[in-house]
Amino acid sequence: MSDARGRKWYMNTYVKNWFKFVLGFIVCLLIRLIPFRPPNIEPIMATAMPFARAYGKAAGFSFAFGSMVLFDLIVGKVGIWTFITAIVYGLVGLGAAYYFKNKKNTAWNYAKFAVISTIFFDAVTGFTIGPIFFGQPFIAAVLGQIPFTAMHLLGNVSFALVLSPALYTFVIQNKKFEYPRLLINLKPKHV
Repeated sequence: MSDARGRKWYMNTYVKNWFKFVLGFIVCLLIRLIPFRPPNIEPIMATAMPFARAYGKAAGFSFAFGSMVLFDLIVGKVGIWTFITAIVYGLVGLGAAYYFKNKKNTAWNYAKFAVISTIFFDAVTGFTIGPIFFGQPFIAAVLGQIPFTAMHLLGNVSFALVLSPALYTFVIQNKKFEYPRLLINLKPKHV
């Protein structure tokens, strides 16, 4: 495949599926804005995995990265943690593209990746941000991270088992959610 043809396919795929990305961002953001929701029970990873599986590395990275940054911007809590968590979550999205390259759309595959990547994300962010930037003792970071990671695993694996395969099947593979189809479906029908 030539570069021009490859670029045309990429742009065509991007233009057709932008609505799915926007929908994913909005739904994840609205869930994260629910008052009194535990901070580690959210569907970003469960949404980023099928996007990365279907659309590749850039999609996986940008969805996860963008979701973290957008939330912190909206709630007005941007700090060094925003960029660290966004980059690490972006790397999780990037890793999802590689992991799912030759994997089937099964709940078990999503759950396995959720376990591995949740532990990676929580270890990198939980063991660095507090001790390095806020003077937290390392042992306090480790002990505090254990219940947080347990809840994070529960949330991510639950969403991965249910949401990820459903999202891939009913949204990503659904041609009705592609941009040109949306325009056709929105046109008024003459009686």
